[in-house]
Amino acid sequence: MQRKISLKRGSDNTSVEAYLVDLGQKNVDDYVNDWVEKLRLFTQEDKYWDWIFKLRYIANQANLEGYAVECENKTQGLMIIETQMHGSRLNIGKRLVYVDGIATAPTNRIEIQRPPQFKGVGQALLNFARIRSVELGYEGRVGLHSLPRSVGFYEKQNMFNCGTEEEYDNLVYFEYGVLRRKSGENL
Repeated sequence: MQRKISLKRGSDNTSVEAYLVDLGQKNVDDYVNDWVEKLRLFTQEDKYWDWIFKLRYIANQANLEGYAVECENKTQGLMIIETQMHGSRLNIGKRLVYVDGIATAPTNRIEIQRPPQFKGVGQALLNFARIRSVELGYEGRVGLHSLPRSVGFYEKQNMFNCGTEEEYDNLVYFEYGVLRRKSGENL
């Protein structure tokens, strides 16, 4: 899969063409070669996530899908979603797409680089999770547990804050409810 998306260049806010693609070895190689050292140097909360393992793991799991955002020949974002086993907290008895992992490149994080290289990577990945939710018949419902420093980001995305969950290391659970589109609006 390859879907054209648009990001904003951090330095001047101009639109830049990017692509949302299936997670592959090239993306994991970019993570290892370009991300890992910076994530650890700047003590980012996801510094120990193992995307090498994640890529291998999803290959054998029908309910897991991996995606990446590529721009200017580099991986700018990564996401894994679970599509069959999670239920909505807002609409009990309804399924949702669960974001199992989502990350943006260190150069796109304002706590590492100002201005960031690209803006809109995380938002593009979340938007695609909603699209997958609609495609699967889940009406746009998406859920995730946020790392502490990312809570504000998900609040800005208008996700519903369901509070902390003890069984998930007291991480805050966020959820998008049913996607309500205006007449004629495309995803």
